[in-house]
Amino acid sequence: MHSFLSRANVVFAYTLTVLAIVTFGCFLSTFFFRHRELQIDMNVNKQIVKSVRDFTVAKDYTDLGFLTFDIDADLRPLFNWNVKQLFLYATAEYKTKNNEVNQVVLWDKIIQRGDKAVIDLRNMNTKYYFFDDGVGGLRGNKNITLTFSWNTVPNAGMLPRHTSNRVHQFAFPDSYTYKRTH
Repeated sequence: MHSFLSRANVVFAYTLTVLAIVTFGCFLSTFFFRHRELQIDMNVNKQIVKSVRDFTVAKDYTDLGFLTFDIDADLRPLFNWNVKQLFLYATAEYKTKNNEVNQVVLWDKIIQRGDKAVIDLRNMNTKYYFFDDGVGGLRGNKNITLTFSWNTVPNAGMLPRHTSNRVHQFAFPDSYTYKRTH
């Protein structure tokens, strides 16, 4: 009845129970934290749109947007002892005649605990291409909204998604750019 394996099983089960309770306590200790609204400033400096060949569809063209942007944010208040890392991303949302809602991730970054949590980016190019799914979706579009969002990756608990209340709206020009840009 009290063999080595049965005693090891009891110790293992007890250890797992204690670890589950401690992990749940870790989750509860930070679940009710409410982060105040962060001061996040965004600006778009330069925006152009080109018509490029879409190789996924034969003999079809699509809009490709280029922009440079600034982001200034102090993310230090988001870190506590249960936060392992932050996943940051900037998205552009716009409306076209083909689609009511279009969302494109333009930039992302991971900040781990202990890294510099103050973001001061100037004249950054987008990390990912800003393609539209058709011709004329970006050209002359006046209502493009740039939004800054983040996921808080905890040691234990839920993975919440937060979006800044401050957004930046910008417009693409009415004509295509045909020259090479740097």
